[in-house]
Amino acid sequence: MDFRVDKFAKVRAFPNPEEKLRAVVNRAPEAEAFADHCVEKARPFLNALYGARRRLATGGVIVLTGWMFLHVMFGANGMVVYKTKRAEYQKLQTQIEQLHKENEHYEQQVKALQSDPKTIEKEAREQLHYAKPGEVVYVDPEPPKPDQSSAKK
Repeated sequence: MDFRVDKFAKVRAFPNPEEKLRAVVNRAPEAEAFADHCVEKARPFLNALYGARRRLATGGVIVLTGWMFLHVMFGANGMVVYKTKRAEYQKLQTQIEQLHKENEHYEQQVKALQSDPKTIEKEAREQLHYAKPGEVVYVDPEPPKPDQSSAKK
């Protein structure tokens, strides 16, 4: 076996920060030239963009206004939904009024049946077919039910 040690095989030399800074400074003119070149290439586009800024702003405002109109009219809480909900609300209000009137009618009928002797007598005559002595009650006969066996023929 060979036990010889290579003396500085794994020693790493760290770069000097000053050398890196000098390399950046030395390449600065190249970077400036590249930046100038990019600006010169983009200048016609930037000039056209600057000249069309009013048209672009007007177009942006038009698009924003159109989007707002669509959102207000057809959005989740837009005018279309608002009108349908308002119609539903009015329909429900009329139903509530109708039910209140019906409830008042039934309350009056219940009070009359509890305390008014004329109403009690009227209901007894109509539903139970009661009569005073000497009165005759006429009741319409129920219509005959059609025979189902003759309908099959």
